[in-house]
Amino acid sequence: MGRLSVEIKARCADLGRIRRILRSRGADFRGTDHQVDTYFTTPSGRLKLREGNIENALIHYKRADQKNSKRCDAVLMECADTPMMKKILTAACGVWGIVNKRREIYFLENVKIHLDRVKGLGTFVEIEAQDRAGKLGVAKVRAQCEFYKKLFGIRPEDLLADSYSDQLLDR
Repeated sequence: MGRLSVEIKARCADLGRIRRILRSRGADFRGTDHQVDTYFTTPSGRLKLREGNIENALIHYKRADQKNSKRCDAVLMECADTPMMKKILTAACGVWGIVNKRREIYFLENVKIHLDRVKGLGTFVEIEAQDRAGKLGVAKVRAQCEFYKKLFGIRPEDLLADSYSDQLLDR
C-alpha cells in the first residue's frame, strides 16, 4: 500500500507532558509496541522490517534527511511471518542497522503520534500526518504536522534531520 505522509521527529525530555496533551484532546491510544526495526542494504531509499507486538510490516520509504517537517513516500506491506522475511532479506540484501524501541502509538484523526524510547538514544516524539487516500495533499498534512509541533512545544534545537538508525550508526 502506498502512503504519503509528512513527518517530524524530535528529542523529547518529557513524554508525560505530550501524553497529557494527547489525552486532553481525546487521542486514540492504540497501545505500547516493542518494535525492532531491521534495516537492509538497498540502492535507493530505506528498506526496513518492523517486528512488534502491534505492528509487523515490511516498509520501503524515501525521505529527505532534513530538520522540520519532511515528506515521506512509503510502500508498506503487513508481514505475518517476520522471522522468515528477515532471513530472506538478510541473505539477499545484508543488514546495515537495527533499532530497538518501545513506542506508544496514538491517533488524532489521520495524524499518528509516537512517543518513543529508543535503546541507546533516549526519548523522542514523532508526528506523522498521513494521507492514505490521496485526498488531503502535501500542504494539508504538512500544516497538520506543524500544528502539532507547535502544540507540543517542540523547539528547533530538538528536531532531528535523520532516522534513529543513522543516529545509532553515528555513535
